[in-house]
Amino acid sequence: MTLHKIYIVAFSVLSVVFHAQNKKEMSELIRNEFQFAEKQYNFLIHTVPQDKMPQSYKDGKLVTKDISWWCSGFYPGSLWMIYEQTKNPEIRKEAERTLKIIETNKTFTRDHDLGFMMFCSYGNAYRITKDPKYKDIILTSAKSLSTRFRPGMQAILSWDKMADFKGPVIIDNMMNLEMLVWASQNGGDKKLEEIAVAHANTTMKNHFRPDYSSYHVIDYDVNTGQVLAKKTFQGYSDSSAWARGQGWALYGYTMMYRFTKDKRYLVQAQNIAKFILNNPTLPKDKIPYWDFNDPEIPNVPRDASAAAIIASALLELGQYTSGDEKKSYVDSAKQMIISLSGERYQSKLGENGGFLLMHSTGGLPLNSEIDVPLIYADYYFLEALKRYKDWY
Repeated sequence: MTLHKIYIVAFSVLSVVFHAQNKKEMSELIRNEFQFAEKQYNFLIHTVPQDKMPQSYKDGKLVTKDISWWCSGFYPGSLWMIYEQTKNPEIRKEAERTLKIIETNKTFTRDHDLGFMMFCSYGNAYRITKDPKYKDIILTSAKSLSTRFRPGMQAILSWDKMADFKGPVIIDNMMNLEMLVWASQNGGDKKLEEIAVAHANTTMKNHFRPDYSSYHVIDYDVNTGQVLAKKTFQGYSDSSAWARGQGWALYGYTMMYRFTKDKRYLVQAQNIAKFILNNPTLPKDKIPYWDFNDPEIPNVPRDASAAAIIASALLELGQYTSGDEKKSYVDSAKQMIISLSGERYQSKLGENGGFLLMHSTGGLPLNSEIDVPLIYADYYFLEALKRYKDWY
């Protein structure tokens, strides 16, 4: 054997060993994270009021919301994912209890958030248990969400008419399409998928800038579909790239490719990923600042929730790509997971109100939920852990 061939064989062996060691380390990290989540949520369970959902923790007090709040599905969804990994019966008992509390949301039609509310909760419950009653509730919820579709603008209306908006559609709405397409492909009306596709296409046409960053809010004429304004509600400015909004966009188009296999959605997701991962303001630990364009960076809050959403989305996007591109997505998601599970972003056991992550930012311009734990940060972090375990 020549020296060159010896080098090749040696390099191959080292690569295999390194990969095996890396896989073992991530397996241990993920196992430890779910064990930690089990303990933390056992603590959280005993502080949650019977008729409310946990949202955050501030000034030593648990912050809760009514079941009509857009985040009401994240707590039961998180519980189901923890139960799936730990098989703790107390976690499942709480998951089932909270599902009963939010069930009436299945006919909720006042805004677009029904996917967050009912698919993150009942979707996980049905995936794990295959209980047909959960499926029926998802199908009813999808039908309710479809009533907000406005044919004139070929999109789902996010909020009803407000003082500053006539027909607002926010990038967050891409996330609610998952319930529509899933329902359509699992016994629901085929029109549900048509609505989701129409909304995704309209959003792709109007929500994105040439660099594939997304506006937060597009205001439409509901009857004609004319774009009236491109603005923000939670970002730094109308022209800035609000970090969590970029995460919603990346996740949404990756998910739409999963269901439809329409290459346009894959390309859109790839371009959004490039914007995020190549952004000069993205820190080394890959946990973004709350807005990519805040001129006060680095002296502004981070958003752990955005990182969790982006990590989960990148892991799925890695399933549809290959080579260096796939490696970039998976490595970036891995770094986000490692960062979020480290001392800087993760709670200490029994602290932070029972939430898993610290340092999320809800609505900085609204002076709301700044540098606090948020229930959806936990949810998408748990989903990212599960996806890494299942796929890599």
